[in-house]
Amino acid sequence: MKIMKTNNLVNTHQLTLLAVIVAANVAIARVFLIPIPMTHGNVNLCDTGIFLAAWLFGSKKGGVVGGLSRFLLDLISGYPQYMVFSLIVHGLEGFIVGKLTEDKKISAKSLIVSLIAGVLFMVLGYLVSDSLLYKFSTGIIAVPMNVIQGLVGALVAVPLFWRLRKLVK
Repeated sequence: MKIMKTNNLVNTHQLTLLAVIVAANVAIARVFLIPIPMTHGNVNLCDTGIFLAAWLFGSKKGGVVGGLSRFLLDLISGYPQYMVFSLIVHGLEGFIVGKLTEDKKISAKSLIVSLIAGVLFMVLGYLVSDSLLYKFSTGIIAVPMNVIQGLVGALVAVPLFWRLRKLVK
């Protein structure tokens, strides 16, 4: 069987790489998981993997890693009600972070801008998600924990990025 290579399709190598990144991100996020019962959510390191994928591989791959990682994490963590919301929120988070940095030489300033945009989008996305699933007050209660989750993910992702970027390029 002949494998076609085109610029429009993801080749087998890229697909395998994305699958490994998603699997690693889910595993790491599942190990470092802190449930937050009041908010029906948790704090984990999933955002770290999303930021890294977006910075290292661009907006589309960052979006795929973001959406699939969190979708699968919700499935195995017992939060199926969040799966579709997470697919959308974290997928767009990865896309936004990647879009803000993919056509530029990545600097500390561009990393910070993309992190702020990504974390803000994630926090707002879960405010809407929690409000739709439960009540607006549940969404408001979750805001500080979602901010903490995003900031923890950012604090872990930034030094890892500076080390990994040389290996990936």
